[in-house]
Amino acid sequence: MTATALRQIDQSILDRIHAVVGDAGVITDENDKSPFLNDERGYYTGRSPMIVRPASTEEVSEVVRICHETRTPIVPQGGNTGLCGGATPYEHGGEIVMSLTRMNKVRELDVLNYAITVEAGVILADVQKIAEEADRYFPLSLGGEGTARIGGNLSTNAGGTGVLRYGPARDLCLGLEAVLPDGRIWSGLTGLRKDNTGYDLKHLFIGAEGTLGIITAACLKLFPRPADIQTSFVAVRDQHAAVELLARARRITDDRVITFEYMPREAIEFSLNHIADTRDPMQTVYRHYVMMELAAGEGSAAGLREMVETVLGESMEDGVVLDAAIAESGKQAADFWRIRETIPEAQKFEGASSKHDISVPVSKVADFLVEGIAELEELVPGIRPCAFGHVGDGNVHFNMSRPLDMTDDAFRALEPEIHKAVYDRTVAMGGSISAEHGIGRLRRGELETYKSPVAMDVMRAIKATLDPNGIMNPGKVL
Repeated sequence: MTATALRQIDQSILDRIHAVVGDAGVITDENDKSPFLNDERGYYTGRSPMIVRPASTEEVSEVVRICHETRTPIVPQGGNTGLCGGATPYEHGGEIVMSLTRMNKVRELDVLNYAITVEAGVILADVQKIAEEADRYFPLSLGGEGTARIGGNLSTNAGGTGVLRYGPARDLCLGLEAVLPDGRIWSGLTGLRKDNTGYDLKHLFIGAEGTLGIITAACLKLFPRPADIQTSFVAVRDQHAAVELLARARRITDDRVITFEYMPREAIEFSLNHIADTRDPMQTVYRHYVMMELAAGEGSAAGLREMVETVLGESMEDGVVLDAAIAESGKQAADFWRIRETIPEAQKFEGASSKHDISVPVSKVADFLVEGIAELEELVPGIRPCAFGHVGDGNVHFNMSRPLDMTDDAFRALEPEIHKAVYDRTVAMGGSISAEHGIGRLRRGELETYKSPVAMDVMRAIKATLDPNGIMNPGKVL
């Protein structure tokens, strides 16, 4: 079954699926289906005769068995907050959408093992809250955490703001439960830190975007809850100074940096101009900023503020830091975060934009920013850079807004050239064309171009072995 298949799903198949999940587990009304058929960025609007919402792993298994038998394609979906069209069905209407939102139970909270087992439809922010109430900490954090679901976070290997210290979703997962493309249930739902018994199968499903099976539950790592978090908004000399500050902060504080976000002035002004309740943290305007957070447990929390002041003081003395504001309250820290988190929303008000979710080694981030922006300014005179992101882990959202004197359509016509320039430079610097957003439907062509032929062959072989009928999220990633 290919992404362009036009075969419609027989009503008899839909009736069999309906019988498995019951009335509460299907949506067929066109208006009610709409939220499941449109992607987050508005790039794609698909069609599907039925949104299937199973309430248990067993129901997922039975539905997948029917689809495997009848070769009916399935598009798995969590909170539908992905940014590459990976959870959106195609326009031909020959796929069912399987939403995991009803599978929202916490199966176990093991405080002493620092682990929590949840179903795929549990909202990310709820996992954070449950952990906090148990005096534990779940560090995965991103802009859509109020609606994003754990199954989708794992299927896309979500990154977010805590990767520097804690790693992406892949590193936060101890075990998985998944339904294979033939309907069998693989139960790898373990809380073990060590298990050296062959292939670690969970990694087949994490980051696979639903193309190899459907994640139904996960056992996640928890951490000690920080006793103190110090948040600072810092003006730095330039992009290279930002990377220097990060290295210094990690050294002086014994690696207590949990967040390190770079923002140029253009990005901050987008938020100040278009987002309510945003405030400039400093009276003086600078060109380059970072937002830095450090965290400490009970044993070292008392000296954390002094560590931050030492880092910033030494950095001011040698010109790396130009100015800094350390949050004096939770509200002030939230104000800092509001600026950072609303940049993508604010950019929408500035017209068409070309967006890239790339990563390079941290040591090369500054060179990438300086040289990449210069190249695009030459390619498209008047282009407005809005490159920001998680410099602490090498991930830059290398976004560009159209020139003020150019129409949206004219700018979009230049996107192939812009993408090529950005991705060529990324790969030349040892980077990745997708740091945390995945491939989905949007980046399939670039993946084919920039991923090694051997890697693509291995990925296709795995896909063919696990999903010989090609029913799992066809036309995505591969």
